[in-house]
Amino acid sequence: METLFEFFSFRDASVIAVVLGSILVTSSSAVVGTFTFLKKKALLGDAVAHAILPGICLAFILSGTKNPLILVVGAFITGWLSLVVIDYISIKTKLKEDTAIALVLSVFFGIGILMLTRIQHSGNAAQSGLDSFLFGNAAALIGSDLLVFATVSASLLFLIGLLFKEMKILAFDPEYAKVIGLPVKGLELVLTSLTVLAVVTGIQAVGVVLMAAMLITPAAAARFWTQDTFKLVVIAGFLGAFSGLAGAFVSYTAPSMPTGPWIVMIISIIALVSFFIAPKRGIFARNLHQRSLRHLIMDENLLKELYHIGEKDQSPFMERTIAAFMHERFFPEGQLKSGLRRLKRQGLLVSNDGRWKFTQTGYEKGQRMVKLHRLWELYLSEYLKIAPDHVHEDAETIEHVITPELEARLEKMLSFPEKDPHQSQIPY
Repeated sequence: METLFEFFSFRDASVIAVVLGSILVTSSSAVVGTFTFLKKKALLGDAVAHAILPGICLAFILSGTKNPLILVVGAFITGWLSLVVIDYISIKTKLKEDTAIALVLSVFFGIGILMLTRIQHSGNAAQSGLDSFLFGNAAALIGSDLLVFATVSASLLFLIGLLFKEMKILAFDPEYAKVIGLPVKGLELVLTSLTVLAVVTGIQAVGVVLMAAMLITPAAAARFWTQDTFKLVVIAGFLGAFSGLAGAFVSYTAPSMPTGPWIVMIISIIALVSFFIAPKRGIFARNLHQRSLRHLIMDENLLKELYHIGEKDQSPFMERTIAAFMHERFFPEGQLKSGLRRLKRQGLLVSNDGRWKFTQTGYEKGQRMVKLHRLWELYLSEYLKIAPDHVHEDAETIEHVITPELEARLEKMLSFPEKDPHQSQIPY
């Protein structure tokens, strides 16, 4: 707790630089990366991250200093050039985009490693710490770095806010964007430039190797929590900022722990947790939803089959044994018994000594399921010209999702028919 209070008191100037730098880098890259994620071009960030290394080395060789502004310019040039080369290879050759990305990533990164090795053996004292761009070294951020980060991050966020509507259309439907007259090529150029800038800004904190994770992982985590694009961008930015702050805290608490990898670890844990526990799109929620759907289908099938049994002997409210259900239609015994118990709890069936019968509400629901099934069979037969002996399976599926509005429309289209294609009575 003492360390916690000491860290969040922000009395140490170096702590302020590391925290603010990490938050600026992670939040801005997460916001820009959201649109790369939505365009399904996640690997581009990885290519850019690896391609900027030769630009950093070249800028250092030409300037002889580690001035962050000069290094950013060099990194931006080679990062942007890598995307141009990827597009050129994809358009002018038979190679697919993923192959072009792999080629550019490996070639540019290989050139960068060669240049970095050459610099390390050059005897230039200023090259000390240049290799930190490979894995990041947020703890080494100083005031001048923070000024550059703040300027670039503010520019990124401002441009995304200014072009948010256009970027959203471009991400989801570029063809529609062309039709309504948006400058698609120009917008793609802007997004490409923003992606490169985001990567360039973050490499000193997170490093070349891990920077792609900061572009995509916050957006991937946020996607589990919302389907609204604006909320997605906001949540991704917040998760990025939180991971930057938490990574800086871990590094402060344990100085031997590097900040960049811990930032990536924390956002990865958040993404993993989101994958499981998000309320609508998480795996637990989806499994619960699928389970409830399976129960619904089973319950409605049981009511429908009980109605069929009563229809045959003209005794809809007679008590029936489990064997009678099994004779009408096969059900796994365990699922059959649990389904009957659910229907009893819902007040749709009553039981007496292992025998089951409808309540009035249950009878009406079973009657409606039979009606929906037979109406859909008739619709398929009359409007889609499907043979009567081929419509049952489709009706078995669709009867569970027909809404009252669609039910009324079917009745009207078919003029309230009395019988289905098999000449069975349609109950009203």
